[in-house]
Amino acid sequence: MGLLAYLKTQFMVHLLIGFVFVVSGLVINFVQLCTLVLWPVNKQLYRRLNCRLAYSLWSQLVMLLEWWSCTECTLFTDQATVDRFGKEHVVIILNHNFEIDFLCGWTMCERFGVLGSSKVLAKRELLYVPLIGWTWYFLEIVFCKRKWEEDQDTVIEGLERLSDYPEYMWFLLYCEGTRFTEKKHRVSMEVAISKGLPVLKYHLLPRTKGFTTAVQCLRGTVAAVYDVTLNFRGNKNPSLLGILYGKKYEADMCVRRFPLEEIPLDEKEAAQWLHKLYQEKDALQEMYNQKGVFPGQQFKPPRRPWTLLNFLSWATVLLSPLFSCVLGVFASGSPLLILTFLGFVGAASFGVRRLIGVTEIEKGSSYGNQEFKKKE
Repeated sequence: MGLLAYLKTQFMVHLLIGFVFVVSGLVINFVQLCTLVLWPVNKQLYRRLNCRLAYSLWSQLVMLLEWWSCTECTLFTDQATVDRFGKEHVVIILNHNFEIDFLCGWTMCERFGVLGSSKVLAKRELLYVPLIGWTWYFLEIVFCKRKWEEDQDTVIEGLERLSDYPEYMWFLLYCEGTRFTEKKHRVSMEVAISKGLPVLKYHLLPRTKGFTTAVQCLRGTVAAVYDVTLNFRGNKNPSLLGILYGKKYEADMCVRRFPLEEIPLDEKEAAQWLHKLYQEKDALQEMYNQKGVFPGQQFKPPRRPWTLLNFLSWATVLLSPLFSCVLGVFASGSPLLILTFLGFVGAASFGVRRLIGVTEIEKGSSYGNQEFKKKE
């Protein structure tokens, strides 16, 4: 085992990475708070600044995937679709099977220059998660309680507000509503059978309200829908903790572009279009499990150095005073100072672990176990 491989497994190194992410995130959130004064004066300047501030935070997670774990991401699509990446507003539909599916999406956003302006329809609970939810608030992320009767006005207002967004944005939708588990899949397919809908093997029954509303509200802004089907070679089930330990994964992403004009205007017909799309996604996953590849030409967009340089810059600024502080604490010989410092380390490790826990499947929400039984 080489020195770098050894360092990737060490708890103190993970703690230092977590320290840089958390402290830089708090600094970024404070700067974002200060930019609120720009909103009534120059809304577009506010948005551009916050895109770059968000990039400075999210790119640290992308750095872990690209440079720390050296995970490779391969696209299966066509040249015409690749040529449009980062040059149009789009809605992204991504399967929700893995703990790091969002991170694979972010690395593609980064490589095509839309990481800072990427959007998502997120569950409202995430708004209260430090750093993540706070940063998303300033980015005008649309939050929902996943109860359409309560969400309708909020979601429509949030989507319409994005109609004049100044930077190309990729708006992510997890149409399944929650991450795939066997229990949720069983309940979901019971609902599909009761409604006369096709049974899916690798996906949950898509919830159509968010999709049809997003398409309706963003017509005239969004040019296309990108359907993205993600899987990992070797039947791997990666985790953010595995990424932190430097484990390398190989992600494959099948991307299909559908011009918005192809999606029906009628809500019922658009919902049927989405159900058909998920049947096709299921067939793609079946093909991948049998052949180990998706159809289409393979592309490997090169990773860019900016995520690494951004992290190294923050690490230089934040770790130097931290090391000086640690040396001063132990040099003082004060039991109170040393115990206080150790308590801080314990609290920091707990906080980092909690942030990682947000992505873990076994700690995911119970949404979907029973909610599928209720009418959308």
